[in-house]
Amino acid sequence: MSLSGSGVRHPIYKSRPVEPNPAGFGGQRINDFIILSEAFSNSYLLQTSDGNIQINAGMGFEAPVIKHNFDEFSKEALRYLILTQGHVDHVGGVAYFREHNPGLAVIAQAGNAQHQSYDGRLATFRGNRSAFAFTHKFASAFEQYARKDYTDYPAQDAPVADILVDDRYSFSLGGLTVEVIAVPGAETNDSVIVWLPQHKICLTGNLFGCPFGHFPNLVTIRGDRYRDALTVAAAVEVVMDLGAETILYGHHEPIVGGELIATELTVLRDAILYVHDETVKGMNAGLDVHTLMADIQLPAELEVGEGYGKVSWSVRAIWESYAGWFKHESTTELYSQPRSVIHEDLIELAGGPEAIVERAQLKVNEKKYTQALHLLDVIAAHQWQSSRAVAVAIAAHEGLLSDSENFWLSSWLKSQIKLLQEQTSESR
Repeated sequence: MSLSGSGVRHPIYKSRPVEPNPAGFGGQRINDFIILSEAFSNSYLLQTSDGNIQINAGMGFEAPVIKHNFDEFSKEALRYLILTQGHVDHVGGVAYFREHNPGLAVIAQAGNAQHQSYDGRLATFRGNRSAFAFTHKFASAFEQYARKDYTDYPAQDAPVADILVDDRYSFSLGGLTVEVIAVPGAETNDSVIVWLPQHKICLTGNLFGCPFGHFPNLVTIRGDRYRDALTVAAAVEVVMDLGAETILYGHHEPIVGGELIATELTVLRDAILYVHDETVKGMNAGLDVHTLMADIQLPAELEVGEGYGKVSWSVRAIWESYAGWFKHESTTELYSQPRSVIHEDLIELAGGPEAIVERAQLKVNEKKYTQALHLLDVIAAHQWQSSRAVAVAIAAHEGLLSDSENFWLSSWLKSQIKLLQEQTSESR
């Protein structure tokens, strides 16, 4: 429970994992008719007397593993496949499941094709920019698959759904009533949730982001559109109003208990609205974005995790969603030349790169790690081969890493440390 007998809330995020992982062999029975196969985004199999319903299809290479996991529990025909959103880790395996289930009907929100087109347009860009967080996970998965002689990976699919849902779509199969409810605009513009009213079970996909109980990712490091805070808060309310007693989330194990779910969703909605309203208030008061990023903190009663999205990043996303990229701080913002064009001048004025490295080391000693990196950025274009500069940069990144509990930030810092260490080895 999220509330103790004394009425004290114990935030659920503290007891749940954060990181997503690719599909592994082995499914899990959730109840007498639902099976879970964890993956980069979870897939679920709903069993009925007239055939099965699947929620999400994984990435193309994950699809055979997901099918293997479900087949261990049921080999009945798959009648419906519902996509909770158009991200690649939801839709990539559709062709594989169609191949093994003739007549399969795929259900998605009406904006699914548009979202897949949007994703496909920037696939190379995003793939390159997210590699630092996921390359090692792919490598680990492929090693596991090879041990089971699975090396024939299906291509990633970009499917066209058979049934498109604008608002709500209901059907029954084998006595199970299924409601597909469109909630576009939270993590994607084609999100849906699946509601099983007879059982008060809601399958949300990644409606609020990757891990449950954490602040949503209103901006992504890999590069994506900003998510609107008010739209995400409204999506939370849609799920709240259902009165679910179980949530089957897009990652990790189920969330069970009506009181727990109601409490956690109320706090999540209120936390999003608090950050939104404080950002808007600060903008109207003339405060700059960096001041707001530093100053806006959630009150204790609205504590949620920041393991995937961060409050400070979301403050900036809200600010820029409303105001754009021009901060009115400098005329130079309006021109194409970046600040780096005067780095050589700063190096000369400082008396050479060694002086800047020395000052950066002082900042590290004072645990002012971001200030150290700002200084090192000045000499980055031509001085990273300096073993002293690299050592200071590693120390600054390690200092920041020691204070990070966010998946994306930690992944980035680890990747930068690794690159710097490799650079040191190469220069020897």
